[in-house]
Amino acid sequence: MIVAKTLRADQVIACCREIARCTEVGGETTRTFLAPSMHRVHTLLSGRMKAAGMKVRVDAAGNLRGVLPTSTPNAPRLLIGSHLDTIANAGAFDGILGVVLAVALVEEIAEEVRTSSPLAGGLRFEIEVIGFSEEEGVRFSKPFLGSLALVGELDAAILARTDSTGASVADAILQFGLDPAELPGAVIDDSAFAYLEFHIEQGPVLESEGHALGIVEAIVGQTRMQFLFTGQANHAGTTPMGALRRDALAAGAQWIVEVERYANACPGLVATVGKVESSSGAGNVIAGRFTATLDVRHAQDEVRRAAIQHYVEYAHSAGAARGVTIACTTSIDQAAVPMGSELTALLGAAAARSTGREPRFMTSGAGHDAMIVARRVPAAILFLRSPGGLSHHPDEAVLSEDVEAAFATGMEFLRGLRDDRAMLERIAARTSRPAREDIHA
Repeated sequence: MIVAKTLRADQVIACCREIARCTEVGGETTRTFLAPSMHRVHTLLSGRMKAAGMKVRVDAAGNLRGVLPTSTPNAPRLLIGSHLDTIANAGAFDGILGVVLAVALVEEIAEEVRTSSPLAGGLRFEIEVIGFSEEEGVRFSKPFLGSLALVGELDAAILARTDSTGASVADAILQFGLDPAELPGAVIDDSAFAYLEFHIEQGPVLESEGHALGIVEAIVGQTRMQFLFTGQANHAGTTPMGALRRDALAAGAQWIVEVERYANACPGLVATVGKVESSSGAGNVIAGRFTATLDVRHAQDEVRRAAIQHYVEYAHSAGAARGVTIACTTSIDQAAVPMGSELTALLGAAAARSTGREPRFMTSGAGHDAMIVARRVPAAILFLRSPGGLSHHPDEAVLSEDVEAAFATGMEFLRGLRDDRAMLERIAARTSRPAREDIHA
């Protein structure tokens, strides 16, 4: 079935744009961890959740949570969510679209129950929609505060982190009217068996290939480093070329070209030198120091690690040829996170039935809450194409027909879980974790 543009998709988009007006900075969308404007966001979404028959609460980390119950005793629980915070001067859809789409799915299910349609009384699992309080890491330079609370990893060190005003994460929770002592109650328990996230791609791949939707198979591993090239500052005119020069910038420039060359030759690898700084403040001085950042990502950790080893070795080689020493430090070394294989296959099949074409399976080059929740339960992500490949920008957009395709895929995914009792039982059986009281916040 080819999905057509509908009023429902336009309503989802309109809701995202209304939430975008909940901001701390007039004329733009800026909403960081537990900013006062988040109260308004909670009011808007919780009203819709309650109208759909959901039980709504805000947990101690500021996550908005609504549960659609089922009549099945001791039912397992499917989690669907994304984040409600933004970067500074953001668009309307990064994160927020995933939450609004989840609420729209529950509204549709509730309507089917009321009208005795196919899903009526058929769900053997509860659905919990989660609007995470924080994912971007803007206010406290620490991402995923909302989802870390969900898996019991919002620890004392994180709670003590401070923002630019000196307020800590714990202070922010208190100022929002919540109690950090109640964080253990935010942790998911054994009833949760899977997590689904809808998110814009934030890149150009789907649009360039003519796909509306993408099925994420893995979130790439990521390494972030800083390289320091140390040579000898000297006069540009009186120091001959060759062995008498120790040009840190020249060594660094040669290395930067190699970073790009190697990545272009390695399928799936992305490597970026995003920030550089030379100690020379004048055009007639040989640079004695040169610093550069390096960001390397790949869905296979062994490929990423091999790239890092090559880049470090090449930097030392380029430096040695010029009498330049190299020092490097690593700030992030994050493993790749595979999505749940059965859930991913089910999501792909749902997308194929809904759109009439085979979906695009892909990796995510950016981090998402799913990578944190996947530490506890299998996770799946559905991407929607980003027009122009644009995200983290006020002009970020989505297409109405893509939103409808994502919605239809979500409904097919829920029906697939409903109908495949064996899969539901297999996933639930593999999700064996400590009881909530054994998890320390």
